[in-house]
Amino acid sequence: MFLLVNGTTGESMSLSVAERKLLAEEWCQRAKGRMDNVIIHAGCMSLKDSQDLARHAADIGADGIAVISPSFFKPRTAESLRKFLQEVASAAPALPFYYYQIPSLTGVNVPVRDVIEDIEKLIPSFRGVKFSGSDLLDLGQCVSYSQPRWSILYGVDEQLLAGLAMGANGAVGSTYNYIGRYVNQLISAFETGDLIRARTIQFKIQELLGYAIKLGFDLGVNKQLMAKVSGLFLGPPRLPVMPCSPAHAQLIAEKYHGIFV
Repeated sequence: MFLLVNGTTGESMSLSVAERKLLAEEWCQRAKGRMDNVIIHAGCMSLKDSQDLARHAADIGADGIAVISPSFFKPRTAESLRKFLQEVASAAPALPFYYYQIPSLTGVNVPVRDVIEDIEKLIPSFRGVKFSGSDLLDLGQCVSYSQPRWSILYGVDEQLLAGLAMGANGAVGSTYNYIGRYVNQLISAFETGDLIRARTIQFKIQELLGYAIKLGFDLGVNKQLMAKVSGLFLGPPRLPVMPCSPAHAQLIAEKYHGIFV
């Protein structure tokens, strides 16, 4: 089990570099002896900031770094994206490096398979991808090309089972902060060949998320549900993200308890 710190759920792109360093330090300290790995997301709009965060992750003893693509001035080709990732990785060459793909938020739709072509020639520390897109063709090609030491981690919660069937060997998701135990059950069922059980759990996850989406599901709702379901109080989201109404958050929490408890 591992932690991905300062990712999408952590609203890293709305935080300052100083704030992100403080969070990384705190999570690395608290995770000692409790988590197998702590991966720090170091992606920023600025290459220099990304390199600064990568060096900081190495200094505080993180187990790896992940980097998202810039999303204002976007890379238009795999070559330009690979060059950006290479420059960030060079700031912490000893840390395992992961490309964090999430096209729904970055607007960067460069095929991941093109990005990882001979990637270790540019980034010897490359160890995998957090694949948070819905293109299963691209995912399958990534898995087919993947090296034994790499991890292909799937990040679309509502279709995790499809990702596992395509060969993803791990999962990272926002909702796993409060439905993680059921996701572990889904993965175990898949690994033992119990597809009926795995589908049943996946359909329950889809039912919850489908209901939440109709009521305005976003990052703010995730934090509210973590408080209501897991007792983990993380405060309100940062603008421009807004919390959903307390009434809707309560309805989603009740739906969760109706489905899973």
